[in-house]
Amino acid sequence: MAKYIYQNKNWSNFTWNDRAINAVFGEVRSMQGKLKGQMNAMGFSEKVEAALSTLTLDVVKSSEIEGELLNYDQVRSSIAIRLGINTAGLVPSSRHIEGVVEMMLDATQRYDLPLTEKRLLGWHAALFPTGYSGPYEIEVGKYRTGEMQVVSGAMGKEKVHYEAIKPKFVKKEMDTFLDWFNRDEKLDAVLKAAIAHFWFIIIHPFDDGNGRVGRAIADMMLSRAEKSGERFYSMSSQILIERKRYYEVLQKVQHSSGDITEWLEWFLNCLKNAMLSTENTTHKILRKAEFWKLHDHVSLNERQRLMLNKLFDDFEGKLQTSKWAKVTKTSNDTALRDIKDLVEKGMLKQTEEGGRNASYVLT
Repeated sequence: MAKYIYQNKNWSNFTWNDRAINAVFGEVRSMQGKLKGQMNAMGFSEKVEAALSTLTLDVVKSSEIEGELLNYDQVRSSIAIRLGINTAGLVPSSRHIEGVVEMMLDATQRYDLPLTEKRLLGWHAALFPTGYSGPYEIEVGKYRTGEMQVVSGAMGKEKVHYEAIKPKFVKKEMDTFLDWFNRDEKLDAVLKAAIAHFWFIIIHPFDDGNGRVGRAIADMMLSRAEKSGERFYSMSSQILIERKRYYEVLQKVQHSSGDITEWLEWFLNCLKNAMLSTENTTHKILRKAEFWKLHDHVSLNERQRLMLNKLFDDFEGKLQTSKWAKVTKTSNDTALRDIKDLVEKGMLKQTEEGGRNASYVLT
Protein backbone atom coordinates (compact mmCIF):
# COMPACT_ATOMS: atom_id res chain seq x y z
CA MET A 1 0.00 0.00 0.00
CA ALA A 2 1.18 3.52 -0.78
CA LYS A 3 2.49 5.51 2.15
CA TYR A 4 0.59 8.69 1.21
CA ILE A 5 -2.63 9.22 -0.72
CA TYR A 6 -0.83 11.08 -3.55
CA GLN A 7 1.33 8.02 -4.25
CA ASN A 8 -1.72 6.19 -5.59
CA LYS A 9 -2.43 6.28 -9.33
CA ASN A 10 -5.06 8.94 -10.20
CA TRP A 11 -4.96 9.86 -6.50
CA SER A 12 -7.26 12.88 -6.79
CA ASN A 13 -10.22 10.80 -7.99
CA PHE A 14 -11.49 10.87 -4.42
CA THR A 15 -14.29 8.58 -3.28
CA TRP A 16 -16.62 8.72 -0.28
CA ASN A 17 -19.64 7.03 1.22
CA ASP A 18 -22.69 9.19 0.51
CA ARG A 19 -24.80 7.45 3.13
CA ALA A 20 -22.30 8.29 5.85
CA ILE A 21 -22.40 12.03 5.14
CA ASN A 22 -25.97 12.54 3.89
CA ALA A 23 -27.54 13.42 7.25
CA VAL A 24 -25.01 16.07 8.27
CA PHE A 25 -24.83 17.40 4.70
CA GLY A 26 -28.60 17.91 4.72
CA GLU A 27 -28.41 19.67 8.08
CA VAL A 28 -25.68 22.03 6.84
CA ARG A 29 -27.62 22.96 3.72
CA SER A 30 -30.81 23.65 5.66
CA MET A 31 -28.92 25.69 8.29
CA GLN A 32 -27.35 27.81 5.54
CA GLY A 33 -30.82 28.67 4.30
CA LYS A 34 -32.11 29.41 7.78
CA LEU A 35 -29.11 31.61 8.58
CA LYS A 36 -29.52 33.57 5.36
CA GLY A 37 -33.17 34.15 6.23
CA GLN A 38 -32.29 35.39 9.72
CA MET A 39 -29.68 37.76 8.33
CA ASN A 40 -31.99 39.14 5.67
CA ALA A 41 -34.55 39.89 8.36
CA MET A 42 -32.00 42.14 10.11
CA GLY A 43 -31.74 45.86 9.50
CA PHE A 44 -29.01 47.10 7.18
CA SER A 45 -26.62 48.29 9.90
CA GLU A 46 -27.01 45.09 11.95
CA LYS A 47 -26.32 43.01 8.87
CA VAL A 48 -23.19 45.03 8.10
CA GLU A 49 -22.09 44.64 11.72
CA ALA A 50 -22.62 40.86 11.54
CA ALA A 51 -20.58 40.55 8.34
CA LEU A 52 -17.79 42.75 9.72
CA SER A 53 -17.58 40.74 12.97
CA THR A 54 -17.50 37.44 11.07
CA LEU A 55 -14.80 38.48 8.61
CA THR A 56 -12.69 39.89 11.46
CA LEU A 57 -12.99 36.64 13.42
CA ASP A 58 -12.16 34.61 10.34
CA VAL A 59 -8.91 36.49 9.71
CA VAL A 60 -7.86 36.54 13.38
CA LYS A 61 -8.64 32.87 14.02
CA SER A 62 -7.11 31.55 10.80
CA SER A 63 -3.79 33.13 11.85
CA GLU A 64 -4.24 31.90 15.42
CA ILE A 65 -4.43 28.29 14.17
CA GLU A 66 -0.85 28.83 12.95
CA GLY A 67 0.11 30.25 16.37
CA GLU A 68 0.12 33.87 15.22
CA LEU A 69 -1.89 36.43 17.18
CA LEU A 70 -3.21 39.41 15.22
CA ASN A 71 -4.67 42.54 16.82
CA TYR A 72 -8.50 42.28 16.62
CA ASP A 73 -9.08 46.05 16.35
CA GLN A 74 -6.49 46.48 13.61
CA VAL A 75 -7.99 43.64 11.57
CA ARG A 76 -11.51 45.01 12.06
CA SER A 77 -10.41 48.50 10.98
CA SER A 78 -8.60 47.19 7.92
CA ILE A 79 -11.69 45.26 6.78
CA ALA A 80 -14.04 48.17 7.50
CA ILE A 81 -11.92 50.56 5.43
CA ARG A 82 -11.71 48.11 2.51
CA LEU A 83 -15.45 47.48 2.52
CA GLY A 84 -16.23 51.18 2.89
CA ILE A 85 -17.92 50.68 6.26
CA ASN A 86 -18.01 53.71 8.53
CA THR A 87 -17.12 52.67 12.06
CA ALA A 88 -15.94 54.67 15.02
CA GLY A 89 -12.46 54.19 16.45
CA LEU A 90 -10.59 53.09 13.32
CA VAL A 91 -6.98 52.19 14.05
CA PRO A 92 -4.06 51.96 11.60
CA SER A 93 -2.88 48.44 10.90
CA SER A 94 0.42 46.86 9.89
CA ARG A 95 1.44 45.85 6.38
CA HIS A 96 1.22 42.24 7.44
CA ILE A 97 -2.41 42.55 8.62
CA GLU A 98 -3.29 44.42 5.42
CA GLY A 99 -1.93 41.46 3.45
CA VAL A 100 -3.90 38.83 5.38
CA VAL A 101 -7.08 40.91 5.04
CA GLU A 102 -6.45 41.43 1.32
CA MET A 103 -6.29 37.68 0.71
CA MET A 104 -9.41 36.95 2.74
CA LEU A 105 -11.51 39.65 1.09
CA ASP A 106 -10.32 38.73 -2.39
CA ALA A 107 -11.43 35.14 -1.72
CA THR A 108 -14.83 35.95 -0.24
CA GLN A 109 -15.86 39.14 -2.08
CA ARG A 110 -14.66 38.08 -5.53
CA TYR A 111 -15.67 34.46 -5.08
CA ASP A 112 -17.17 34.17 -8.57
CA LEU A 113 -13.92 34.93 -10.42
CA PRO A 114 -11.72 31.99 -11.44
CA LEU A 115 -8.96 30.97 -9.05
CA THR A 116 -5.84 31.19 -11.21
CA GLU A 117 -2.21 30.47 -10.45
CA LYS A 118 -1.46 34.19 -10.67
CA ARG A 119 -4.18 35.03 -8.16
CA LEU A 120 -3.04 32.32 -5.77
CA LEU A 121 0.58 33.48 -5.93
CA GLY A 122 -0.67 37.02 -5.26
CA TRP A 123 -2.39 35.81 -2.10
CA HIS A 124 0.81 34.16 -0.97
CA ALA A 125 2.84 37.31 -1.60
CA ALA A 126 0.27 39.35 0.36
CA LEU A 127 0.65 36.98 3.35
CA PHE A 128 4.42 37.49 3.52
CA PRO A 129 5.10 41.10 2.47
CA THR A 130 8.68 41.07 3.81
CA GLY A 131 9.70 37.75 2.25
CA TYR A 132 10.14 36.32 5.75
CA SER A 133 8.06 34.02 7.91
CA GLY A 134 9.17 34.93 11.42
CA PRO A 135 13.01 34.92 11.32
CA TYR A 136 13.16 32.66 8.25
CA GLU A 137 13.48 33.79 4.66
CA ILE A 138 11.02 31.90 2.47
CA GLU A 139 10.09 31.61 -1.20
CA VAL A 140 7.27 34.11 -1.62
CA GLY A 141 4.73 34.41 -4.42
CA LYS A 142 5.86 31.18 -6.09
CA TYR A 143 5.52 27.45 -5.64
CA ARG A 144 8.17 25.86 -3.43
CA THR A 145 11.33 24.45 -4.98
CA GLY A 146 12.36 22.49 -1.90
CA GLU A 147 11.18 19.33 -0.16
CA MET A 148 8.44 19.82 2.40
CA GLN A 149 7.97 17.94 5.65
CA VAL A 150 5.58 18.70 8.47
CA VAL A 151 7.63 17.95 11.59
CA SER A 152 7.24 18.33 15.35
CA GLY A 153 9.41 17.59 18.37
CA ALA A 154 12.81 18.68 19.65
CA MET A 155 15.95 18.63 17.51
CA GLY A 156 17.24 15.11 17.10
CA LYS A 157 13.86 13.68 18.16
CA GLU A 158 11.77 15.05 15.32
CA LYS A 159 8.63 13.23 14.29
CA VAL A 160 7.65 13.52 10.61
CA HIS A 161 3.85 13.89 10.36
CA TYR A 162 3.75 14.39 6.63
CA GLU A 163 6.01 14.47 3.62
CA ALA A 164 4.50 16.46 0.76
CA ILE A 165 4.61 15.91 -2.99
CA LYS A 166 8.08 16.35 -4.56
CA PRO A 167 8.69 19.95 -5.71
CA LYS A 168 9.10 18.98 -9.37
CA PHE A 169 5.48 17.74 -9.44
CA VAL A 170 3.90 20.70 -7.60
CA LYS A 171 3.13 22.82 -10.67
CA LYS A 172 1.52 19.90 -12.55
CA GLU A 173 -0.56 18.92 -9.49
CA MET A 174 -1.65 22.52 -8.91
CA ASP A 175 -2.70 22.89 -12.58
CA THR A 176 -4.93 19.81 -12.18
CA PHE A 177 -6.33 21.19 -8.91
CA LEU A 178 -7.08 24.67 -10.29
CA ASP A 179 -8.67 23.21 -13.40
CA TRP A 180 -11.02 21.12 -11.21
CA PHE A 181 -11.71 24.04 -8.83
CA ASN A 182 -12.88 26.31 -11.65
CA ARG A 183 -14.81 23.67 -13.54
CA ASP A 184 -18.57 23.80 -13.35
CA GLU A 185 -19.67 20.36 -12.34
CA LYS A 186 -22.50 18.51 -10.69
CA LEU A 187 -20.75 18.33 -7.33
CA ASP A 188 -22.38 20.47 -4.62
CA ALA A 189 -20.22 23.51 -3.76
CA VAL A 190 -20.22 22.74 -0.01
CA LEU A 191 -18.68 19.32 -0.66
CA LYS A 192 -16.37 20.95 -3.17
CA ALA A 193 -15.16 23.35 -0.44
CA ALA A 194 -14.29 20.39 1.79
CA ILE A 195 -12.47 18.53 -0.99
CA ALA A 196 -10.63 21.67 -2.16
CA HIS A 197 -9.25 22.30 1.32
CA PHE A 198 -8.02 18.73 1.70
CA TRP A 199 -6.58 18.50 -1.84
CA PHE A 200 -4.68 21.78 -1.50
CA ILE A 201 -3.24 20.79 1.90
CA ILE A 202 -2.05 17.45 0.45
CA ILE A 203 -0.16 19.25 -2.36
CA HIS A 204 1.26 21.77 0.16
CA PRO A 205 2.53 23.97 -2.70
CA PHE A 206 4.13 26.76 -0.65
CA ASP A 207 7.10 27.13 1.67
CA ASP A 208 4.74 28.42 4.36
CA GLY A 209 1.17 29.68 4.73
CA ASN A 210 -0.48 26.56 3.23
CA GLY A 211 -3.03 26.31 6.05
CA ARG A 212 -4.19 29.92 5.71
CA VAL A 213 -4.38 29.79 1.92
CA GLY A 214 -6.18 26.44 2.14
CA ARG A 215 -8.81 27.92 4.48
CA ALA A 216 -9.25 30.94 2.20
CA ILE A 217 -9.85 28.54 -0.72
CA ALA A 218 -12.53 26.72 1.31
CA ASP A 219 -14.15 30.07 2.25
CA MET A 220 -14.17 31.08 -1.41
CA MET A 221 -16.02 27.91 -2.39
CA LEU A 222 -18.47 28.32 0.53
CA SER A 223 -19.21 31.83 -0.78
CA ARG A 224 -19.95 30.22 -4.14
CA ALA A 225 -22.23 27.72 -2.41
CA GLU A 226 -24.23 30.62 -0.96
CA LYS A 227 -23.84 32.82 -4.07
CA SER A 228 -22.94 35.65 -1.70
CA GLY A 229 -19.84 37.48 -0.48
CA GLU A 230 -21.52 38.15 2.87
CA ARG A 231 -19.99 35.90 5.51
CA PHE A 232 -22.09 35.21 8.58
CA TYR A 233 -20.18 32.32 10.13
CA SER A 234 -16.49 31.70 10.62
CA MET A 235 -15.15 28.30 9.67
CA SER A 236 -11.66 29.24 10.94
CA SER A 237 -12.99 30.05 14.43
CA GLN A 238 -14.50 26.59 14.60
CA ILE A 239 -11.40 24.88 13.21
CA LEU A 240 -9.40 26.60 15.97
CA ILE A 241 -11.74 25.10 18.60
CA GLU A 242 -11.51 21.66 16.96
CA ARG A 243 -7.84 22.02 15.98
CA LYS A 244 -6.68 18.77 17.58
CA ARG A 245 -9.25 16.73 15.69
CA TYR A 246 -8.59 18.73 12.48
CA TYR A 247 -4.96 17.59 12.46
CA GLU A 248 -5.84 14.04 13.52
CA VAL A 249 -8.29 13.56 10.66
CA LEU A 250 -5.95 15.17 8.11
CA GLN A 251 -3.16 12.89 9.25
CA LYS A 252 -5.30 9.79 9.07
CA VAL A 253 -6.89 10.48 5.68
CA GLN A 254 -3.56 11.48 4.05
CA HIS A 255 -2.70 7.76 4.26
CA SER A 256 -5.96 6.54 2.70
CA SER A 257 -6.21 4.84 -0.67
CA GLY A 258 -8.54 7.60 -1.92
CA ASP A 259 -11.59 7.33 0.34
CA ILE A 260 -12.04 10.69 2.11
CA THR A 261 -15.37 9.99 3.88
CA GLU A 262 -13.88 10.67 7.33
CA TRP A 263 -12.52 14.06 6.23
CA LEU A 264 -15.84 15.11 4.64
CA GLU A 265 -17.71 14.05 7.77
CA TRP A 266 -15.39 16.09 9.98
CA PHE A 267 -15.53 19.16 7.69
CA LEU A 268 -19.34 19.15 7.48
CA ASN A 269 -19.71 18.76 11.25
CA CYS A 270 -17.24 21.59 11.81
CA LEU A 271 -19.23 23.76 9.38
CA LYS A 272 -22.45 22.90 11.22
CA ASN A 273 -20.88 23.89 14.55
CA ALA A 274 -19.61 27.15 13.03
CA MET A 275 -23.18 28.02 12.03
CA LEU A 276 -24.54 27.06 15.45
CA SER A 277 -22.12 29.45 17.17
CA THR A 278 -23.21 32.19 14.74
CA GLU A 279 -26.68 32.04 16.26
CA ASN A 280 -25.12 33.30 19.52
CA THR A 281 -23.26 36.07 17.67
CA THR A 282 -26.47 37.10 15.90
CA HIS A 283 -28.19 37.33 19.26
CA LYS A 284 -25.41 39.63 20.50
CA ILE A 285 -25.66 41.85 17.41
CA LEU A 286 -29.42 42.20 17.80
CA ARG A 287 -28.95 43.09 21.49
CA LYS A 288 -26.41 45.72 20.48
CA ALA A 289 -28.74 47.16 17.84
CA GLU A 290 -31.63 47.36 20.33
CA PHE A 291 -29.36 49.03 22.90
CA TRP A 292 -28.29 51.76 20.46
CA LYS A 293 -31.85 52.27 19.22
CA LEU A 294 -33.00 52.74 22.81
CA HIS A 295 -30.23 55.30 23.53
CA ASP A 296 -30.26 56.91 20.10
CA HIS A 297 -30.85 60.44 21.41
CA VAL A 298 -28.18 60.32 24.16
CA SER A 299 -25.11 62.51 23.54
CA LEU A 300 -21.83 60.68 24.17
CA ASN A 301 -18.14 61.37 23.67
CA GLU A 302 -15.88 59.17 21.48
CA ARG A 303 -14.43 57.34 24.49
CA GLN A 304 -17.86 56.38 25.73
CA ARG A 305 -18.96 55.11 22.31
CA LEU A 306 -15.76 53.11 21.91
CA MET A 307 -16.08 51.46 25.33
CA LEU A 308 -19.80 50.68 25.02
CA ASN A 309 -19.17 48.99 21.67
CA LYS A 310 -16.24 47.10 23.18
CA LEU A 311 -18.50 45.75 25.92
CA PHE A 312 -20.69 44.21 23.22
CA ASP A 313 -17.83 42.87 21.13
CA ASP A 314 -14.78 41.38 22.71
CA PHE A 315 -14.34 42.78 26.20
CA GLU A 316 -12.44 40.46 28.54
CA GLY A 317 -12.76 40.57 32.30
CA LYS A 318 -14.50 43.25 34.35
CA LEU A 319 -14.95 46.87 33.39
CA GLN A 320 -13.24 48.94 36.08
CA THR A 321 -12.12 52.56 36.08
CA SER A 322 -8.46 51.59 35.67
CA LYS A 323 -9.24 49.45 32.62
CA TRP A 324 -11.32 52.23 31.04
CA ALA A 325 -8.42 54.64 31.57
CA LYS A 326 -5.95 52.19 30.03
CA VAL A 327 -8.00 51.42 26.91
CA THR A 328 -8.99 55.04 26.22
CA LYS A 329 -5.56 56.35 27.24
CA THR A 330 -6.94 58.88 29.73
CA SER A 331 -6.51 59.53 33.45
CA ASN A 332 -8.44 57.59 36.10
CA ASP A 333 -10.36 60.76 36.97
CA THR A 334 -11.56 61.24 33.39
CA ALA A 335 -12.45 57.55 33.19
CA LEU A 336 -14.51 57.77 36.38
CA ARG A 337 -16.31 60.87 35.07
CA ASP A 338 -17.12 59.07 31.80
CA ILE A 339 -18.43 56.03 33.65
CA LYS A 340 -20.51 58.01 36.19
CA ASP A 341 -22.06 59.96 33.31
CA LEU A 342 -23.13 56.68 31.66
CA VAL A 343 -24.55 55.37 34.96
CA GLU A 344 -26.64 58.55 35.27
CA LYS A 345 -27.80 58.13 31.66
CA GLY A 346 -28.91 54.58 32.47
CA MET A 347 -26.49 52.88 30.07
CA LEU A 348 -24.19 51.31 32.67
CA LYS A 349 -24.82 50.07 36.18
CA GLN A 350 -22.48 49.26 39.04
CA THR A 351 -22.20 45.62 40.16
CA GLU A 352 -22.40 44.46 43.79
CA GLU A 353 -18.73 45.09 44.62
CA GLY A 354 -18.17 48.64 45.80
CA GLY A 355 -15.15 50.73 46.74
CA ARG A 356 -11.89 50.15 44.92
CA ASN A 357 -13.21 46.97 43.30
CA ALA A 358 -16.24 48.66 41.76
CA SER A 359 -17.00 47.29 38.31
CA TYR A 360 -19.70 48.12 35.78
CA VAL A 361 -21.90 46.29 33.28
CA LEU A 362 -24.29 47.27 30.49
CA THR A 363 -27.88 47.83 31.62
